[in-house]
Amino acid sequence: MINKKILISGLVSIVLASNLFAAKVTAIKTNIAEETFQMDIVAEILKKMGHEVEVTNDVGYDIAYQTLANNAQSDDVYFLASSWDPLHTSKIEGVGGDKKILTFSNFISNCAQGYLIDKKTADKYDIKYYNDLKKPEIAKLFDLDNDGKADLTGCNAGWGCEGVIEYQLDAYKMRDVVEHNQGEYSALIADTIANYKTGKPILYYTWTPYWVSGKLVPGKDVVFLQVKESAHPSGNSTKLSNGADYGFNINNQKIAANASVVTKHKDIAKLFDIIKLDVNDVSGQNMLMANGQNKEKDIEKHAKLWLEKNAEKVDAWIKEAKAAK
Repeated sequence: MINKKILISGLVSIVLASNLFAAKVTAIKTNIAEETFQMDIVAEILKKMGHEVEVTNDVGYDIAYQTLANNAQSDDVYFLASSWDPLHTSKIEGVGGDKKILTFSNFISNCAQGYLIDKKTADKYDIKYYNDLKKPEIAKLFDLDNDGKADLTGCNAGWGCEGVIEYQLDAYKMRDVVEHNQGEYSALIADTIANYKTGKPILYYTWTPYWVSGKLVPGKDVVFLQVKESAHPSGNSTKLSNGADYGFNINNQKIAANASVVTKHKDIAKLFDIIKLDVNDVSGQNMLMANGQNKEKDIEKHAKLWLEKNAEKVDAWIKEAKAAK
């Protein structure tokens, strides 16, 4: 005769054991729509591993990092798939550093950024350096509102790039010749592209991966400007190994998570450390968004197609992650 108490106890043990492998995960979604693709890919892989995943409403980076820090010791997992390193280093340090937030190996490598102008103007006036704008006659070429200053399409308030641009305006003594135009970046850059199409000289900041470099192709339509010497708020050199210096560090996007993930969910921590996404795949997806496929269901479809195309790689990641101890 079956002992009901033993049977029930056994069933409870099985349920509890299975729950040990399932985590409640919160994916933090930034208010930059072009960063949703990489978040969706990570979230879908976590679901394939058996975890329960919820996505937040759109939030700014400061709120994202504060959320991670607030849940540093949580039994649940919180992650941000687009932590820019080193651009966001100060944001992480500001909410407690690696005692609260952990970042993992490079998820998306070699994300370039910097100042660009249209190639036509660069070639005609032999403009190679951002510092060349200190010459009033060069700055005037990019003056769209006739105030005597070059109009730079810049960064949203609160973005890491805003701090670098503002720092360099002082470091290079360029406030009298450059106007840092800020607002909603997507709207400002749309105006910049429209100006380019009408033949006007343009000056703007951008980064990769992002759709802008699909519309204004570096080396063909536009050129990156270098700086004559590094001047970065971090105090670190931005000079590359080949001697070029674009004023900004080459960034890598990493997955950032609440610190407890390493001890409480080792399989997830392992996944965050081994997953990789090519920067060109993200730029290509961002281009689809720029061409009209920009709704949530479109981005989810893009992520699922990527997962199907890379199924063998994804399966290997899942196997390695589940084997983590």
